[in-house]
Amino acid sequence: MLRMTCLIVCVAIYSFSPPAAQGQVAEEQVIQAATVVLTETMATPGNQIPQAMLENASGVAIIPNVIKGSFIIGARHGRGLLFVRENDGIWHAPVFVTLTGGNVGWQVGVQSSDIILVFKTPRSIQGLLAGKLTIGGDASAAAGPVGRGTAIATDGQLQAEIYTYSRSRGLFAGVSIDGSVVQVDQFATGSYYRSPAPGQPVVVPPSALQLTATVASYAAGNKPNATVPAPEPAEFAHHPELVQQNSVSEADALRAQLTQLAPELYELIDDQWKTYLGLPSSMFLGVSHPSAQEVQAVIQKFNTVAADPRFASLASRPEFQSVDGLLKHYYQALTAPGSAIQLPPPPAN
Repeated sequence: MLRMTCLIVCVAIYSFSPPAAQGQVAEEQVIQAATVVLTETMATPGNQIPQAMLENASGVAIIPNVIKGSFIIGARHGRGLLFVRENDGIWHAPVFVTLTGGNVGWQVGVQSSDIILVFKTPRSIQGLLAGKLTIGGDASAAAGPVGRGTAIATDGQLQAEIYTYSRSRGLFAGVSIDGSVVQVDQFATGSYYRSPAPGQPVVVPPSALQLTATVASYAAGNKPNATVPAPEPAEFAHHPELVQQNSVSEADALRAQLTQLAPELYELIDDQWKTYLGLPSSMFLGVSHPSAQEVQAVIQKFNTVAADPRFASLASRPEFQSVDGLLKHYYQALTAPGSAIQLPPPPAN
């Protein structure tokens, strides 16, 4: 069984990090909301997730404030966190996820609910990390049991891969959410976990570290202790790849969109125009980003075309406008504060 003194969060962490940057505010709010959901849920005597459900779980997802859409359509959407546990008991710091789905299992009149998912098999976790997971479709799911008793959670009749819970109007119970789709939010993960410099491990903010410790403590059957000191950074050097593999930076996301949309524009124009409006070749290699100066040069060409009435038939096309807008956003991402400065080689003397 896990002990708090042996907790290893599988990312490279500094025990102190500066306050969340502006781009991390929304993600930090999800962390704080998930912390409240978990602690309040598990503090309700006789009405919490049984510890036996958690002690051998492969993962736990906490998705606070899932909003219900219209009564007719019944759509819902929420943003939350996924905590993954290795076979040796190691818990990873969370990656961000989204949940969307139809109107199944909602109480009448309820407009939002907090959702907790307990993943009982590695297969269900790997399916989610590989792309997206449809609950009840890609993995069998059932409303989870509640209560302190361990027998209810270890009964041989409980064979589902995912157990689902909901909290609304102060009530916590198992709920059916078959058909809901859970997907890793790579952009939010990349926005929240920042690397102090290219090639260095990401930094996990203290709130995410503490919440991971809380999840591990409940899985171990211990009452979380908020005063437990953060482990030393050396303990976290084992598996930094989970967060990093499931995250992308804003610049990475924009580059991916540009390389998908640019060919649609190029289908409309001849080779001479393709050369004139061509993106830097490094964008298509996926290894490194072009310099901000290279991107700016392409933007200038798009501006020239847009300002010339002779080319209005091209500039008015949505394909042109989409690439133009993304290029400007991409340039901003490459030149944002904290981005690496791109310089020529230093002077020879």
